[in-house]
Amino acid sequence: MHTELINRFYTAFQQRDWQTMNSCYHAEATFHDPAFRNLNNKEVRAMWHMLCLNARNFSLTFSDIKADETTGHCRWIASYTFSKTGRKVVNDICAAFTFKQGLILTHTDTFDLWKWSRQALGVSGILLGWSALVQNKVNDNARKSLARFIAEHPEYQ
Repeated sequence: MHTELINRFYTAFQQRDWQTMNSCYHAEATFHDPAFRNLNNKEVRAMWHMLCLNARNFSLTFSDIKADETTGHCRWIASYTFSKTGRKVVNDICAAFTFKQGLILTHTDTFDLWKWSRQALGVSGILLGWSALVQNKVNDNARKSLARFIAEHPEYQ
């Protein structure tokens, strides 16, 4: 059952179908990853909408789906052009889920933010991407982009 939910979510993501992705989340859903930390339900849905609309040269693969009644996980790899720098990124991500009432309740993505920053930011990511300063800046920029998107889309306010 939940393997089908995860499959539906990432198949929709491959197609940049944010509406279907959002329908996979419970009303109390939360999300966390190194860039978008501690998002509430409204922010989770807005984030996927924003990422799907802004994706450039985007492709995604997913594998290793495992799930039971309460938890699940999978691996997914996203390839895209990072809009702020025009640099190519290949991000290898491990996703962990908990479920409630047949939907995703918590979603935590784990990836190497330093590796991501080396690809996305170039020299500054290579030299300082490991530092809390750069990692917090990445998080701040992600939060600001999401806040702007939410302000422009009243369905998330």
